[in-house]
Amino acid sequence: MSLISRMRKQTAVYWALDSADSAGDDFDEFGQPILTDPVEIKCRWDDVNEEFLDAKGAKRLSRAKVYVDRVVDINGVLMLGSLTDVDESKRPIDNDGAYEIRRLDKNPNLRATETLLTAYL
Repeated sequence: MSLISRMRKQTAVYWALDSADSAGDDFDEFGQPILTDPVEIKCRWDDVNEEFLDAKGAKRLSRAKVYVDRVVDINGVLMLGSLTDVDESKRPIDNDGAYEIRRLDKNPNLRATETLLTAYL
């Protein structure tokens, strides 16, 4: 097991963009993202404030930096915790500690056998 895999000991809840059901349009008529049902993923969650550039090139300040076990969607939502912590009566982003994914970095290791995936929230 690699260092990248071993560092992801925490659990997060992830809501992906629902492209398949929205015919390629990930936003509703009010500009809100259409999201899938939540799933649990393995991660390492660091509550850090770092300046980064978002997909549009604007400077942003992160609320957290999360090392995830899969490629996640920009505009998707991540929340530290498990599915039992999710309040289904709320929109995903309205759950306590849930944040929109603003950027995803992909950094392969030296042999390109594994990639470190970092989401900025």
